[in-house]
Amino acid sequence: MTDWLVKRFVKDYEETGNNVVRTRYGMLASVVGIFCNVLLFLIKISIGFVLRSISVMADAFNNLSDAGSSIISFVGVRIASKPADKDHPFGHGRIEYISALVVSFLVIEVGFTFLKDAIQKIMHPQEMHFQLISVIILLLSVGIKLWLGMFNKKLGKRIHSQVMLATAADSIGDVITTSATILSLIVFGVTGINIDGFVGLGVSLVVMWAGISIAKDTLEPLIGEAVSPEVYVQITKFVEQYDGIVGSHDLIVHNYGPGKSMASIHAEVPNDTDIEASHEVIDRIERDALKQLGIFLVIHMDPVETKDETVLAARKMAEEVLQSLDVDASIHDFRMVDGKDQINLIFDMVVPHEYDQAKQRELHDLFVRCIRERDSRYQCVITVETSFINEKEK
Repeated sequence: MTDWLVKRFVKDYEETGNNVVRTRYGMLASVVGIFCNVLLFLIKISIGFVLRSISVMADAFNNLSDAGSSIISFVGVRIASKPADKDHPFGHGRIEYISALVVSFLVIEVGFTFLKDAIQKIMHPQEMHFQLISVIILLLSVGIKLWLGMFNKKLGKRIHSQVMLATAADSIGDVITTSATILSLIVFGVTGINIDGFVGLGVSLVVMWAGISIAKDTLEPLIGEAVSPEVYVQITKFVEQYDGIVGSHDLIVHNYGPGKSMASIHAEVPNDTDIEASHEVIDRIERDALKQLGIFLVIHMDPVETKDETVLAARKMAEEVLQSLDVDASIHDFRMVDGKDQINLIFDMVVPHEYDQAKQRELHDLFVRCIRERDSRYQCVITVETSFINEKEK
């Protein structure tokens, strides 16, 4: 069903790297979400009034809020697809995150409203009516929501959309809440015990938690999150595949909306290569990155020693010492200034983000002591820094 909808309504659906195609995917997901959730709202609100069930009505209005969320997502996707202009040179892509954030607050508000209603129902229970047809219809609702969740997850993974993946998670949360509602009806039908208020309480908490989760997922790219290991590997491999590039480091990626990124990286080139030749390679990489990866890449050129055996041996020795002290630390931008009475080793040391100043200083001092044990003439000039990679995903 998902593939049929995509092939029918998304022109050039295989070109997922194209922003126009990506927008079509977003609009399809929004329209399908609106249709399914409005249909479920009408069904559930009717059942809720007949059964006088607060949990069923809470579930119904949760679906209505999901429909509203899809409408906001639809508008957000349309605005986010607007091209860059003089006031917004990086485009309007972050509108998609902002619209998802608005959606999350709507979901939280709906959950809080029915939290109050559920507490009232627990304190003052109302009479319920059990009908088998209502349970069957709610089971059908679970099936629709389960499909909708899988639909959004599949499209979200296809175009790398955090908003769609969050919507998919919300749909799976709806599957849980509706299943809980069905449970309360079955318990009442079999035992006559009314647990509707307690189930409604659980449903409202799940709804609010879903809203909080969506808010968290959309706030991270707005605040500025670390580059994922997958993107890091993709960009560094792309840069390092070119002749004349011997390494890279200090990759930073700025996200301006799904599929809209700007990045900077330090590319290492042999220090004996003609500077104009290296600059030509750098320019070509930047142009190719925009065409092939869709990333506006800015490259800083770092000349490094590739032939002097003395310098290469000193670097290898320094790397081995650091690895023996801390496997999570690394060095780059290594230079050596050799003298008769003193040899300066100049480089940057990259340490994990969780290291505080005291931990950084401890590693720095221990490393310096170990280096000087190798040769008392060694003087280390170290710049300690942290990585911009999301270490939690490694």
